[in-house]
Amino acid sequence: MAFDAVLFDCDGVLVDSEPITHRVLRDQLAESGWVMTLQECMHIFLGRAVRSEAARIEAQTGQPLTDAWMERFYTRRNEALQAELQAIAHAEQAVAAVHGLLQGRIACASGADRAKVELQLAKTGLARFFEGRVFSGHEMPRTKPAPDVYLAAAAALGVAPGRCLVVEDSATGVTAGVAAGATVVGYSPSAHGHDSGAALRAAGARHVMGDMAQLPGLLAAGL
Repeated sequence: MAFDAVLFDCDGVLVDSEPITHRVLRDQLAESGWVMTLQECMHIFLGRAVRSEAARIEAQTGQPLTDAWMERFYTRRNEALQAELQAIAHAEQAVAAVHGLLQGRIACASGADRAKVELQLAKTGLARFFEGRVFSGHEMPRTKPAPDVYLAAAAALGVAPGRCLVVEDSATGVTAGVAAGATVVGYSPSAHGHDSGAALRAAGARHVMGDMAQLPGLLAAGL
């Protein structure tokens, strides 16, 4: 097999969280004076940590991005995710198949905070596949688009980055995977909330799929 491990992004790859999270973010930014549509919010923040856009938020709202503001956002976001979140279509079957093909050498490497990632995996029943192999960009020196979280996941699995397949749905995440030295497959369904296939290829994705059900076959075929 061409790959010894698969490293999954979480938001938009395993769980359909992006529309929920960005709706909460859009509403809280509007309360602070920055009014935009959901689509505009997702265009700016998809694949990026909110804090990484602090200067832009502060310029638009005229207010500092405080810890209290972020904690309020996290609380609202987590409440909405707990109430509404679902797994990406066919993600559970794809993860189970890949887990079997690679004897468990898979990891979840997200740019989000650990509390969010673990909440989402538990909520959707995917946590059992990733126990002890969840990595958060918030715990790294740099988050995506830097490669740190993917390098940490590969090292923990004992697999060279060049032998890893990364699954991403944002250009930011693809950039991170490519920078780590991994091969990246993009996920870009027709549903709103994912970067386009063209954007993923431009960032360096080797292949783009529109359905997570395609992943096991692509892995087995070496892309």
